[in-house]
Amino acid sequence: MPKVFSMDDEEVAMKAAERRERQSSNKGPSSTLHDAEALDDGDSDIGFCGWLLVGLSLLLMVVTLPISIWMCIKIVKEYERAIIFRLGRLLRGGAKGPGLFFILPCTDSFINVDMRTITFDIPPQEVLTKDSVTVSVDGVVYYRVQNATLAVANITNADAATRLLAQTTLRNVLGTKNLAEILSDREEIAHSMQSTLDDATDDWGIKVERVEIKDVKLPLQLQRAMAAEAEATREARAKVIAAEGEMNASRALKEASLVIAESPSALQLRYLQTLNTIAAEKNSTIIFPLPLEMMQAFMKR
Repeated sequence: MPKVFSMDDEEVAMKAAERRERQSSNKGPSSTLHDAEALDDGDSDIGFCGWLLVGLSLLLMVVTLPISIWMCIKIVKEYERAIIFRLGRLLRGGAKGPGLFFILPCTDSFINVDMRTITFDIPPQEVLTKDSVTVSVDGVVYYRVQNATLAVANITNADAATRLLAQTTLRNVLGTKNLAEILSDREEIAHSMQSTLDDATDDWGIKVERVEIKDVKLPLQLQRAMAAEAEATREARAKVIAAEGEMNASRALKEASLVIAESPSALQLRYLQTLNTIAAEKNSTIIFPLPLEMMQAFMKR
């Protein structure tokens, strides 16, 4: 039998194919921005003038000892990594840290990258759902820098780019959902957003760990309409339950009347029980049941 593929399987296959093409194509100088190993070898060809400047910087450091030591030795914390540039090129070896590392005073510069998980709120986004309902949705994203070299060399500001991408992804994903799906399938929407963001930020050295939908705000008129609909549904359900109760009660009374018809003395006992119930409520009116046999004697005359 032929295999049937769903739309989700096709989207996953297309994303995987695009990632493979992105990794295998463009082997020239521009592809180095997508390869961390190529970025780590940035100082391999700085030229004669570059090595001359490096030598002069070393000489200056030796001459100004021990004052220059305070400018050359840097400390990176446990949760940070340092990306060192020598004459504008990435220093071989990739990110440095944690601990001590050494830089030249005039030719080297470095950038600290925080490797901890970062959390930010997605501002409320006005989204038009698939069934033409305007809702305001906000969320929260958890991400961390997985490759410090790519996060510095491939994008200007990874944090700002991730925030903007999260906002657009939230609008795009919710635009394909109905209002009922947004209210009930939050976990599925969050998983879809995480997968999309993770694929988009892979080239930036960023790993999106989790996405959560915080709140879905509906317009006031829509809230009133939904409340009226829910109230009408509850009232209709209450009427159905009351009708079912009356039907069951009538069936029980019918069965009770059949039992009483088989034994006339049972009716007298029922009269006495009713009289006892009325007397217990401290009423001034007393109802005394008259036996039916006495009435039958007068009716015969």
